[in-house]
Order: sequence, then structure tokens, then C-alpha cells
Amino acid sequence: MQKIISISNQKGGVGKTTTAVNLSSCIANLGIKTLLIDIDPQANATTGIGLEPKEDGSSIYEILVSDKKAKDVVQPTQIENLYIIKSNINLVAAELELVTLENREGILRTKLAELAEPDSGYDFRFIFIDCPPSLGLITINSLNAADTVLIPVQCEYYALEGLSALLNTIKMVKNSYNPPLSIEGYLLTMFDSRLKLANQVETELRKYFGEKVFDTKIARNVKIGEAPSYGKPIVEYDPYSLGAKHYADLAEEFVLRNKITEN
Repeated sequence: MQKIISISNQKGGVGKTTTAVNLSSCIANLGIKTLLIDIDPQANATTGIGLEPKEDGSSIYEILVSDKKAKDVVQPTQIENLYIIKSNINLVAAELELVTLENREGILRTKLAELAEPDSGYDFRFIFIDCPPSLGLITINSLNAADTVLIPVQCEYYALEGLSALLNTIKMVKNSYNPPLSIEGYLLTMFDSRLKLANQVETELRKYFGEKVFDTKIARNVKIGEAPSYGKPIVEYDPYSLGAKHYADLAEEFVLRNKITEN
């Protein structure tokens, strides 16, 4: 049974795409068939996994605005068990084109449901959607398609304040389109234990959201920042780095949490 997780935060620079690429890669390394969907026009998840964001008619854009099926644009990656639906700059136009379409908020949900059908040729356990840093129709489609939302939170002054708009959007989508939608968890990113502010943000986050905050924290790490320029997730670029260890730990925690949920 596939589970769809939207990785979302309307604030840019919080480690959203980094988490989408590295968490999906680490879960795939555990032998779990995983799909990464890049639904950001910047296509950073696409390039971060080593693929070119070509305008070749096989991207998330075609899924949203045409009759093309999701299974027809799924591509393998350099990571065993990890597949991707790419993005490219054409997705910028999708926001406007979606406005005129029927069921405009639910198109992605309908298309991804087809991947769970026996004749799709795929049996993904987890599908991760890397959302754009905005709260427009594309993000609403992502939230409507998802079972849960994973929220990366950068350990900085405005971190908690910036969550309010996203949580309001999630509540709106839940009430209007997708009642089962829930929070997968909050992930502390760019964490530096030496900084008082980072520790204060962690304390506040755990105070408000309790067990929904992942135990694993992603520390600031130079190698994590370098990896995308080589088109590799951190576990491929430098598997012995602190960043690789943290994302591997996060993958194990994520899988364990979901096994507990299933049982």
C-alpha cells in the first residue's frame, strides 16, 4: 500500500528539497521501493538526483495539464529502488493553466492513485513530493494528494512564526478536500547545538508538537551543501559524512514510525 508524503514549507531555504532528495535516497537504500516527485519549477530535486530538467514531455507538468499518466513519466535514478518524476521550468505555467481545469485542486491526487493500481507496473511503498516554496495551486494539489505532510523547520528566529501560514493551508485542504491529511512530523534542519537559538527553537517545537517532532536532527554540514552540485544525494557523494549519517538515521526513524503506525 503506497503512502504519499508531501514535504512542504512555504519558507524557502529550510532544507525542503535537501530532505526530499536525501530522505528518499536513504529509504531506497534500505531496500524500499520509493518515488520522488519534483513539483517545484526550480527542479532542484531533479538535478540533485543527477538528472537534467529537460523539456522532453515527460515531467510533472504534463501530468498536471494533460492526459498523460503518471506511470508514463516515472524514471529510474542512479539509486537502486529510487524512481523520480522530474520537473522543469514549464511548471511555472501550470499554476495559471490549472485555474481553468476541472477538479483543479485534485488532479495530482487522481493521477497518483493510478500508480497504486495493479496494472501500473509499480509498487511504491513511499512517494515523496518536493513542493515549491509557495502556497499556490501546485502546493494545494500536493497536499490534496498526500496522506501526510513532513515539515522541515530551520532552527532560526522566525521558524515557528513561519509555520502558521502553512498549518492554516493544511487545515484548509484537510477541511475542504482531503479530510484524512495529517502531519507526518516536524524535522529540525541546519541544527547547530552550539547556538543558544537553535536549542531554543528545538525546545519550543517539542513543547508545541511533542512526539510529532522527529528525534533525528539534521545538523549544518558542508558536504550536504556540496552534494547537489555533483548531482548526488549525500549518501552517494560522501557516505561517511555527518550529513549522510543524519539522513540515514532519519530514514530508519521514518520507517520505524510507519511500521508502528501500520501495526
